[in-house]
Amino acid sequence: MSKKALIGLIVIGLIIVTSIVSMLVSMPQQDKGVATASNTIGVIMIEGVIGQTTNILGIPQNVNDPVEQIRKAQEDNAVRAVVVKINSPGGSAAKSIEIYKELKKLKKTGKKIIVSMGDAAASGGYMVASAGDIIVANPATITGSIGVIMQYTNYEGLYDKLGLKEITIKSGPYKDIGSPTRDLTPEEKKILRGVIEDTFQQFLEIVSEGRKMPIDKVKELADGRIFTGRQALKVGLVDKLGDFYDAVDIAAKESGIQGKPVLKYYATPTPLSILFGSGAKSNLEDIGVEILRLLFIDKYSLNYK
Repeated sequence: MSKKALIGLIVIGLIIVTSIVSMLVSMPQQDKGVATASNTIGVIMIEGVIGQTTNILGIPQNVNDPVEQIRKAQEDNAVRAVVVKINSPGGSAAKSIEIYKELKKLKKTGKKIIVSMGDAAASGGYMVASAGDIIVANPATITGSIGVIMQYTNYEGLYDKLGLKEITIKSGPYKDIGSPTRDLTPEEKKILRGVIEDTFQQFLEIVSEGRKMPIDKVKELADGRIFTGRQALKVGLVDKLGDFYDAVDIAAKESGIQGKPVLKYYATPTPLSILFGSGAKSNLEDIGVEILRLLFIDKYSLNYK
């Protein structure tokens, strides 16, 4: 066996082992301290592109589905309030709506939801945040970006230069809408514009509902622009400025917790973070995700980003 093949097998073995370890440690983690029904705050982590998952050799690398975390917090009778820590530029429209609706269900249990914005909580990340009772942003947080985008690349010119031609057999006139080898027809542009406008309207309604803000006011802020946390506070998109632990203090006060609360995390380590540590995790996953995106990217997708 060659040295390269041996190294490859070792790496594969390590990934499999760490994946198994990740499954074994999938129980919620908590800070040191005695957790009781009167002093515990749940922590939900929403990081990276919303709805994005990565598989290596069929092993999922994103084991922290926000919806699953929310459901665990909803069923956890020891938790008085929840802090949702968001560091996301947005992502899938459908997944963002799903997370928002799950947070609304959590709120119906009577548990206060305090949002803590990190480096970014933009577009779909902001939609999710709008479910919170109180939103706390860092002064330098990038947020807002309320809007919808659909993009794809047209390779028609490149195909012409290479002498390539795509052959398409379809069941209807719009089945290949968004084909990367030709321009959109006026009819196709109208169809996609309708999809964008309807999805955008859903976004506006959710922010209006979550923030208790007139929809006309939301529209004024929903031209796709971004805001810093400090700017967002001035226009009513967030409630307070502060960091994660400021959000924890607010959650404790809002839920009547006396003394220092115990934090219970519902996110679990990913196999790569176990193998390489949290510092290397993000870089390795970003590289892996980008490689997979270039190799297997969908024709087009609808995103809040």
